[in-house]
Amino acid sequence: MLPDNLVIVYCYYTNFTQVLLERFASMCEFWLEYDMFTPDHASFYLLTFCFSGFSWGAGGSAYQTEGAWDKDGKGLSIWDVFSHKKGKIQQNDTGDFSCEGYYKVKDDVSLMKELRLNHYRFSISWPRLLPTGIKSDHVNEKGIQYYDHLINHLLENKITPIVTLYHWDLPQVLQEKYGGWQNISMVNYFNEFANLCFERFGDRVKYWITFNNPWSVAVEGYETGEHAPGLRLRGTGAYRAAHHIIKAHAKVWHTYDTQWRGKQKGLVGIALSGEWGEPVDISNQKDIEAAERYVQFHLGWFATPIFHGDYPQVMKDFIGIKSVQQGLGTSRLPTFSPQEKSYIKGTCDFLGIGHFTTRYITQKNNPSGRSSSNYFSDRDLAELVDPRWPDPGSEWLYAVPWGFRRLLNFVKTQYGNPMIYVTENGVSEKMLCTELCDEWRIQYYKDYINEMLKAIKDGVNVKGYTAWSLLDKFEWDEGFSERFGLYYVDFRNKNKPRYPKASVQFYKRIISSNGFPNQREVENWRRKAVETCSSSNQLLAADPLTSHMEMVTEIVVPTVCTLSILLSAIFLMFLLRRRN
Repeated sequence: MLPDNLVIVYCYYTNFTQVLLERFASMCEFWLEYDMFTPDHASFYLLTFCFSGFSWGAGGSAYQTEGAWDKDGKGLSIWDVFSHKKGKIQQNDTGDFSCEGYYKVKDDVSLMKELRLNHYRFSISWPRLLPTGIKSDHVNEKGIQYYDHLINHLLENKITPIVTLYHWDLPQVLQEKYGGWQNISMVNYFNEFANLCFERFGDRVKYWITFNNPWSVAVEGYETGEHAPGLRLRGTGAYRAAHHIIKAHAKVWHTYDTQWRGKQKGLVGIALSGEWGEPVDISNQKDIEAAERYVQFHLGWFATPIFHGDYPQVMKDFIGIKSVQQGLGTSRLPTFSPQEKSYIKGTCDFLGIGHFTTRYITQKNNPSGRSSSNYFSDRDLAELVDPRWPDPGSEWLYAVPWGFRRLLNFVKTQYGNPMIYVTENGVSEKMLCTELCDEWRIQYYKDYINEMLKAIKDGVNVKGYTAWSLLDKFEWDEGFSERFGLYYVDFRNKNKPRYPKASVQFYKRIISSNGFPNQREVENWRRKAVETCSSSNQLLAADPLTSHMEMVTEIVVPTVCTLSILLSAIFLMFLLRRRN
């Protein structure tokens, strides 16, 4: 429900309306521009969003930003090992150094303060705290000190830390010894790690996320092998990994609830990714069902057990039927016991939603032979995109803002309107040249935040928004070829300098205004943001020369000096011989 003091005004947009809105804005909590003749996904343009308590932030994760991969006692993660294998990552990039965030805490918090962020979402590296993955074996105090420093510096600058416990960097030793998330033992090991974090940081951290996007961990880590640890256990690996992740999440929630909540007063949630699936033909029942299946096999796979105690019925039905057709005695989808269902249900104080794009979905019957069994064929659907959707260059990410509102409303309807934090939303680009004037990102944020505000108007309980991401960073199998950041990072320079893109100024204005004051003002934001980035763009365009000069200073000059000394010594020897 919206606050009692909320005032909503619907009006046709005219110049006179603009004057009225600007004059009486101080009286309203929420202003809308309404055009009844436009389609649903373009029917409102939200002007002001002013009730208190909404939190604006940005995010990043340990492996993607920290660097210092083998410093100060940190153990190997599965991503350290995976990225070092030739051919796994574009251009054979690794996160070894990435943004060097490990050494730039004060610098990066200064960027957050300049943006006026209310919160910053980051992850704690499991192998940085527990190199062997096991608490009782060895705690790396230098890792503890690093996160203490980061948390304290955020709080000193009035920025709330939202901490993710697992953003994909499992200790390599646990993968080698137990098979990682294929093994039920990970539940207890992860609980030990989480308990350590609650013990050391819970007096200051009040928002905990157990897992970020477990769909990617399961499917891309254990089904397709695109991500670490790179296993291709088709038809079973993803389901088994997800099963253990859900159990691990529930155990950590209960650990916090029984041991820490009373004194620390924090909240524990999970961050799930979700693309929206829209039926290709809204009059075709099979397409409607396929679109529902698409969302249930993605978001519902994890959300439904956590909120209702068991997997979505459609997953149980489809995977069960295909398993029988393949001659298997039991379903490839694992089952929860009655006790486990009860234990898992309700283990979510808030739900994190990561959302980037949308797909059109149509029914497609896939073969059910054992050789063709996999997560994707189990769904019996095909994904399509509209060629008119804006595409900034990343092959998977199209700007489809209206899908965001529909996904948020789906969560409201399916799971009893839980408290939601948008934990990831943003757009990447692939560019060979440096470009700070990211107008497409400005448009993306404007449209997607607008759709989120519409969802709040619909009654969806969204409490915060996290722009993804603060910095350009290592983008998993895409390496450094894909950039999500509000700030450009020059990875060629050993100091990894940060440069603000135009979207920094635009997002800063959204935060300061807590939304959009009026259409004319928002257009001014866009124009000024692009103007301010132009000079920076020219500066950065000269950076290759700067990097070249650094190379000359660091490599060429010492080499020339060494050669000069050698030549001088040879010349001196020649003179001495002649004299003799």
